[in-house]
Amino acid sequence: MSKIINDTILKAFKGEKTDYTPVWYMRQAGRSQKEYRELKEKYSLFEITHQPELCAYVTRLPVEHYGVDAAILYKDIMSPLPAIGVDVEIKSGIGPVIDQPIQSLRDVEKLGTIDPESDVPYVLDTIRLLTEEQLDVPLIGFSGAPFTLASYMIEGGPSKNYHKTKAMMYSDPTTWFALMDKLADMTITYVRAQVNAGAKAIQIFDSWVGALNAADYRYYIKPVMNRIFTELKKEEVPLILFGVGARHLMMEWNDLPVDVIGLDWRISIKEARNKGITKTLQGNLDPAILLSDWQTIEARTKEILDEGRANPSHIFNLGHGVTPEIKPATLKKLTELIHTYSRTI
Repeated sequence: MSKIINDTILKAFKGEKTDYTPVWYMRQAGRSQKEYRELKEKYSLFEITHQPELCAYVTRLPVEHYGVDAAILYKDIMSPLPAIGVDVEIKSGIGPVIDQPIQSLRDVEKLGTIDPESDVPYVLDTIRLLTEEQLDVPLIGFSGAPFTLASYMIEGGPSKNYHKTKAMMYSDPTTWFALMDKLADMTITYVRAQVNAGAKAIQIFDSWVGALNAADYRYYIKPVMNRIFTELKKEEVPLILFGVGARHLMMEWNDLPVDVIGLDWRISIKEARNKGITKTLQGNLDPAILLSDWQTIEARTKEILDEGRANPSHIFNLGHGVTPEIKPATLKKLTELIHTYSRTI
């Protein structure tokens, strides 16, 4: 395997002091890049991910264009679901759509298991291609978390309120916990395969779990997340947990065997530390700020860096993903600011 030239972000993930604050951006691969948009005129997301050469190209573009300290594999959290029997389609302007939602224990029992080498070989081939030949920075692999995946599987697609998901959770706990266990097994197997193929860190996206209160999280979600991270700890790579609107769950996450907690923009680094969060922190510029003037961007970025460098363990990121409206030139300039300014703090 190729030697990683820049391992700064791996040191930061582990809580070690670094010469500067490393940075990567969620959804940095694609979205606003001209080259990616041209590809999307010819191929769907799933079509790109099924072609390792093409997928690797999209994955490494932001590393080459922006100078970020890590690549994140270009794929979707829905990618492993077809392997266990979930028919999912990514529809433009809508997102993941599942025509046959999970409604009963029988539906859960019909779900299969994943064999990554035979079910998603293109994912693993892309990782091998990137890590053995193309990247000089670490590659981050990822997976969706059980609650977030279940929300799509139960609702049939994106939701604003997760009423069907919560209704199953509250009224049919037998089915709920069976689904959580099924998705936990899939996640563990899928992530292990990514690590074995060459991924150097893993982010688990529990994007929508902030819809639950802390008490419900502790009862319905935390045990399965503890099992997932306890198993993945054996792989000896940094583990990151991220969700949106989850500031009330920060102390619950701090108890989990994760290395890094990703923050959205609703809670500052200083506030997280004051709450007693001891993990390495990642985040957390509001992506919308990148559509404003440079003076505002610079001021907000420096504020986050100042708070992050007060403790050695911080990775800069956005509080959610890059949006299509954000200009690539802005991300390049932002990366340069993060690297240069953090060296002076």
